[in-house]
Amino acid sequence: MKTRVLVLGSTGQLGVELLKLLPPDFDLCALSRRDVDLTDGAALRAAVERVQPRFIVNAAAYTAVDRAESEPDLAYAVNAEAPRILAQEARRIDARLIHFSTDYVFDGSGNAPWKETDAPRPLSVYGRSKLAGEEAIAAADCEYLIFRTSWVYAAHGSNFMRTMLRLAGERPRLSIVNDQVGAPTSAGQLARGVRHVLRRLRNGAALDSGVYHMTCAGATSWFGFAQAIFASYADKIAVPELTPISTEQYPTPAARPHNSVLDCGKLEQTMGLRLPRWEDALARVVEEMREATS
Repeated sequence: MKTRVLVLGSTGQLGVELLKLLPPDFDLCALSRRDVDLTDGAALRAAVERVQPRFIVNAAAYTAVDRAESEPDLAYAVNAEAPRILAQEARRIDARLIHFSTDYVFDGSGNAPWKETDAPRPLSVYGRSKLAGEEAIAAADCEYLIFRTSWVYAAHGSNFMRTMLRLAGERPRLSIVNDQVGAPTSAGQLARGVRHVLRRLRNGAALDSGVYHMTCAGATSWFGFAQAIFASYADKIAVPELTPISTEQYPTPAARPHNSVLDCGKLEQTMGLRLPRWEDALARVVEEMREATS
């Protein structure tokens, strides 16, 4: 009998990759925002009741970091209240909840990679709403895995990589922040990580509930990420002139952490899972995009 998995946020960056990569021996029920409104608690509970999954993968989130500053109620409804309901439903039907959080729960101080045991201190409404979601899941006392990740991108959707490529066709020069450091993580690699975890859980592995960090290995700045993106497309596009700037030179409504690097040692030690270096993951996404346009 196939293991039933409910995937929420099926049309988002991660959701699309999950649907591509989860093997056919899982019975997938994929729901997008058109199928269920995450701000409607009753509809969310009804969806879980109808599907009766063994695993709930919540790939949905409010990710408009700057807009969240002026839409805090919506950010909290999607990032905190919806996970709370999913966790309560997971406990009720004895399912395991897999949820995704963010490097933005930290304040970005210091230079050391952040560990799961470090105290969160978010700087923005977005970060605070995601932290509230983590806390709500833990309080529900269900079986859960929360994966914090960073700088997610894919060959589709709205993300830094696609924005850079679009801007290259519009501007001869770009100024990119160079003092925020993190690990660009492709949605495809995250989906592969989830597939690994689901297979282990289905096969009876005992994985403790809690928070785990899951990003690609290595780190760079947004400027370094932009350089790598354009180097991959130098034969295809007119590469703009790039200028490194400070965060102070590019003010945004939401404050960003300067140090977003997450320590993923716990993930490797407990689950035998290590994502590839961010440069290798980028090369894979670039290849995918090239194949799609060839």
